[in-house]
Amino acid sequence: MAAPATADSIRDVNTRYHDRAADSYDAKWGINFGDTGRGQVLGKVRKALGEDVPVFDRALEIGAGTGYFALNLLRAGAVREAVCTDISPGMLEQLQRNAARLGLEVETVAADAEALPLADERFDLVLGHAVLHHLPNLDRAFAEFLRVLRPGGTLVFAGEPSRVGDRIAAWPKRAAHRVAPAWRALVRASAARPHDGAGAVDLGLEHQVDVHVFLPDDLARHARSAGFADVRVSGEELLANWFGWANRALESTAEPAEVPMAWRQYAYRGYLFLQEVDRRMLERRLPPTIFYNLLVAARRPA
Repeated sequence: MAAPATADSIRDVNTRYHDRAADSYDAKWGINFGDTGRGQVLGKVRKALGEDVPVFDRALEIGAGTGYFALNLLRAGAVREAVCTDISPGMLEQLQRNAARLGLEVETVAADAEALPLADERFDLVLGHAVLHHLPNLDRAFAEFLRVLRPGGTLVFAGEPSRVGDRIAAWPKRAAHRVAPAWRALVRASAARPHDGAGAVDLGLEHQVDVHVFLPDDLARHARSAGFADVRVSGEELLANWFGWANRALESTAEPAEVPMAWRQYAYRGYLFLQEVDRRMLERRLPPTIFYNLLVAARRPA
């Protein structure tokens, strides 16, 4: 039996994997900085807060990656100034390229979320997307988030995997792998060839970078233990998640260049449609624990 991963090894794996993945990250995950992206990000923050999104003077994004949240919030006018941190310098380089292309200015800092090299009480908003499940010591990280927030400041994290939702999502993934040969024949794509070029070892670390899945109470406990108040945990994506993971599982079995654009458009538009179905019909009626993604919002006491 392999020895449990140490905190240092988890940080190392995350740095190496995300450095290697940075150049293709936006294309892989369909990250958008137009109207669609802004709408998605504002919608996630709105759901996390349970109210309309105010304007924040100064925001800190944790694990900012290529800038999906911070840059879209800046473009939407919901944030006036942003500082973006990530443990991966490669991701921050891609973020700066995205910012330059969009005509935005943003400060980037390569840093571990559990030891932020930033002054106390500097930000009105601390936020992140799909990052908490990568962090070895969540109690230490939440303590840092509280420290850098001004009294009365807001915490928002979205895109965190739900333990139950992740188990449910395994069903469409398994089904997709069973029908993948027939699907490839239908779209006339050949089976994916093994990647053995530069970086293959680091890109193969994808399944090692995720170290947590959560129940809603897990996220609430970490926030309250750090000293946050008004903690709120909600869920999003059920049908959209099943549809999206089934399609991604199919696509992963084929040579990427041979997946038809018509299929990609169908998969993308279908995912957006089902996101809206989830939002309008399911997210307010079903318990957060069954959704694939969890969102947590809280406030530093004044």
